[in-house]
Amino acid sequence: MERLRLNELLLFARNFLKHPRMLGSAIPSSRFLVDEVLDLVDWPRARVIVEYGPGVGNFTAEILRRMRPDAQLILAETNADFVSFLRQSFRDPRLQVLHGSAADAAHHLDDTKADFIISGIPFSTMPKELRDSILQTTHAVLDPEGAFLVYQFSTRVLPDLERVFGRVDRAFEPLNILPAHVFYCVPRAA
Repeated sequence: MERLRLNELLLFARNFLKHPRMLGSAIPSSRFLVDEVLDLVDWPRARVIVEYGPGVGNFTAEILRRMRPDAQLILAETNADFVSFLRQSFRDPRLQVLHGSAADAAHHLDDTKADFIISGIPFSTMPKELRDSILQTTHAVLDPEGAFLVYQFSTRVLPDLERVFGRVDRAFEPLNILPAHVFYCVPRAA
């Protein structure tokens, strides 16, 4: 178990050095941040959950532990090293690991709506067009009763979240390296 954790950290750090703007942090999220975000999920209602940019699966493992036996978890990850790691590490029939962008979430969901979408992808370091595309796609594939849960190291994405979603509640988790902002976004009525 300790060896697996060390391998996760090394893989994460190596990819941070190769792609710092894609990850936003040199180490995975803390247990405190994972709990802060996932405590916002209505687990009895959550049937379809999407995670953008799962990295080495810190959130993924806990989502699988908490979610219903008949729920589905879809991961969208652009980094091939992480996709390979996730496919090898998580052998759960409720899980689907996709090598692709969050901007393509609609293609992966077909006509299914997501109850919750969780994202830690660094919105502040990506091009505006891509950020807008991901946020618009997310709004389109989210169930009207669902929520988009975002954790970031800055508040720069907040104006974009407020523009796209009807309501954005905020929290802050200081016990993470780096301390993180958490945004709970509810879809704007059509």
